[in-house]
Amino acid sequence: MIQSHRPLVRSLLVSLSALALFATGCHKKPAAAPPPAYTPPPAAVKPTASLNADRTTINKGDSVKLSWTTSDATNVSIAPEVGAVTPQGSTTVNPLSSTTYTLTASGAGGNADSSVRISVNEPAPAPAPVPTAGYDELFLKEVRDAYFDYDSAAIRPDARDALQKTASFLKGYPNARVTIEGHCDERGSTEYNLALGQRRANAVKEYLVSLGIPADHLTTTSWGKEKPFCTEESEACYQQNRRGHFVPNKL
Repeated sequence: MIQSHRPLVRSLLVSLSALALFATGCHKKPAAAPPPAYTPPPAAVKPTASLNADRTTINKGDSVKLSWTTSDATNVSIAPEVGAVTPQGSTTVNPLSSTTYTLTASGAGGNADSSVRISVNEPAPAPAPVPTAGYDELFLKEVRDAYFDYDSAAIRPDARDALQKTASFLKGYPNARVTIEGHCDERGSTEYNLALGQRRANAVKEYLVSLGIPADHLTTTSWGKEKPFCTEESEACYQQNRRGHFVPNKL
């Protein structure tokens, strides 16, 4: 009878062994997870910079407003003369001469620049003043009067030569202003001689203008026979009184 139960016992032992092995397999530790893949940090972004001016051409003494913007910068400056500034903003500058302003933005990603040039118009130099010392003496020496024939306002050949010398002198003093006086001899009425003297003064002015003297540098007037240079009753004396005479204007 014991022998009849041996196959059953053997089968039971085999089952228990298989169960033990299964239980042992269920309690086995899981394998460790692989470490995560390395991800490098993002690359630094290069800064940007933009500089503008409200106008790029000014007259000396005027001011200019500079405006700027930057991004991804840790240090921002403007040269020349402004120095360190905020990442964005504006400021006023007063360049005394033409100047190029440069905005520089620096950061982990590098540098960025932006420039604007301001052109400054220099005032024209003031014309040299007419020298007071010696000018009057030179005027009397170099300036020639123009003489006229009796009852005439026509420029004679000798008057042309005289006026050419006068024009050369006046061109050397571009700020000089003169008055041209028309004179007559004592013959004829006061009214007639005043008109004749004016025609003579105008003729002298027109000839000087044709030689290159600006018309606004010349003023005309007539004295007729009221201010004679010679008072003798002779043709030689009358000739001295018939002329266009120059007087320097006071500056």
